Amino acid sequence: MNGVNGVNAAPVSGRSPGATGPAHAGGRVRTDGPLRIVRLANFVAPASGGLRTALRELGRGYRAAGHRPVLIVPGERESDRETEQGRVITLPGPLLPGTGGYRVLTGRARITGLLRELAPDRLEVSDRTTLRWTGAWARRARVPAVMVSHETADGVLRAWGMPEGAARRAADALNTRTAHTYARVVCTTGFAEREFVRVGARNVVRAPLGVDLGERHPALRDPGLRARYARAAETLLVMCSRLSPEKRPGTALDALEALRRRGRRAVLVVAGDGPLRARLAQRAGERALPVVFLGHVPDRAFLGALQACADVCLAPGPAETFGLAALEAMACGTPVVASASSALPEVIGASGAVAQDRGEAFAEAVELLLERPEPGRREAARARAERFGWDASVAAFLAAHDAPGAVRRTAGPVRPDAPGGPGGAASVRPTVRPARWPGGDGR
Repeated sequence: MNGVNGVNAAPVSGRSPGATGPAHAGGRVRTDGPLRIVRLANFVAPASGGLRTALRELGRGYRAAGHRPVLIVPGERESDRETEQGRVITLPGPLLPGTGGYRVLTGRARITGLLRELAPDRLEVSDRTTLRWTGAWARRARVPAVMVSHETADGVLRAWGMPEGAARRAADALNTRTAHTYARVVCTTGFAEREFVRVGARNVVRAPLGVDLGERHPALRDPGLRARYARAAETLLVMCSRLSPEKRPGTALDALEALRRRGRRAVLVVAGDGPLRARLAQRAGERALPVVFLGHVPDRAFLGALQACADVCLAPGPAETFGLAALEAMACGTPVVASASSALPEVIGASGAVAQDRGEAFAEAVELLLERPEPGRREAARARAERFGWDASVAAFLAAHDAPGAVRRTAGPVRPDAPGGPGGAASVRPTVRPARWPGGDGR
């Protein structure tokens, strides 16, 4: 496979001296039968979040397809258990200061020993920074490895205050090394893919994420719950987000303030926690804004009902490469206003609205959405979400692994063209270029 600037991204032919890990029979990589797919992830929120949801649903899908997924994540204490998404191994990892609970896997020797013991047929890594070394391990061990891009590097760096030019240069350097290290890079949207295309990477495939169309549904709308947070004449805005700098949650408060200046009686409910919560609550109090901070909401049924009760959901994160919370709101029949700087314009299509990263712009987008008749805007949001079932997502990820299997789990309908139809959504069944898997023959 051609890689960055014409260099092979996974140029392994034969077993390197001193390599460790599973030796595949005859030097050929397995592409049939049940595969042990070992997944490594960092920066997983303790109890919720888009990455945790994606890992769970993909693991369930791999398992339903007959494979043997193993997930390795950091946590407060060590554990090893069988779950609906397969085996989940938690290794003690230190807290990252200022992130509100994120932990990272440390101890390269221990992780290497665990990988050697697990003898994976495939490796899937969801962290291009602290775990990038695992790509080199996989290449030496002749294990096909993919890296999943869950965020744009330059977007995150800009959100944390790095100037645009410096963020782009740093991201390009990081992405070049990532594309060289892994056999394939999986991106969930064209937005996420573009920063790899920019550096000449040609080992990139696209695979969308999804939504549980049975768990998230317009029928969850509960007038009693809505009345708890908003009067009949008020507009109920909801934001489900981690309250951290890269998510830009302050834009939602700015939008609420702008709407109220315009004379719209709007209220905001925030579901999520993070290091900015206290600062945001203080700002809301100082400006006398009607905001309810729920913190972390562990009850998924309650969260779905809240999303279904909202008039509009806000997704202000500028570095989002997919936006699962927004997609869940759409599945509940609630339209979304999203950052024009993110990947969400691809996901929401014409069912929602996009805005520049300013409160006034978000307020204007909310007003435009609310001008549409309510039944039509809610039906459009649900119809758009129906393009993104988890079955299609699992199939695309398995294709990126060159792994067999077909999944039939999604409760709701999944359109044949989903989500590659009109509106710029990501391709469901990506064209996967033949990979030169380590030790393989290019099939």
